Amino acid sequence: MTVRVAPARVEDAEALAGLHLDVWEEAYADLMPATVFAERRARRAERVQSWSTIIAAGSSDNLLAWSGDLLVGFSSTGPGRDDPDDGLPPLELMALYVRASSYGTGVGYALLEAAVGASDAYLWVLDGNERAIGFYERQGFRFDGATKPEQVGLHRRMVRRGPESP
Repeated sequence: MTVRVAPARVEDAEALAGLHLDVWEEAYADLMPATVFAERRARRAERVQSWSTIIAAGSSDNLLAWSGDLLVGFSSTGPGRDDPDDGLPPLELMALYVRASSYGTGVGYALLEAAVGASDAYLWVLDGNERAIGFYERQGFRFDGATKPEQVGLHRRMVRRGPESP
């Protein structure tokens, strides 16, 4: 699959919101009740507005993966939101999602490379999301023992540090 990774633009907010709704259902269908997805879809207009605001503000770096005219994935990175006194890397991978139809095609890897490269980083992953956990482990991320309960389930923190990092 040929993929083009490009920064998100405000005019992409509608497509990005739709993708975000779709990939949540694909990734978490067995991990969350269907009511979560229905509630998210009922607020689609809010999600489009939220993505427009996020992209316009530039508070995070949002990359989109396109296969032709089809949006197949996205990533979001930015300064870490966790306590810096925890000794975490300064970069957080806030989101990385790929359509199920593009699993195993290299889209996730292309997004991760474009968003994070070889940098030290951390992320939060939903407990039980074995596909994502395996992907991140192959990219050098490891659990550090931190957890946080969220309304949609328990999240576990994974961190990647290069050989020269403390």
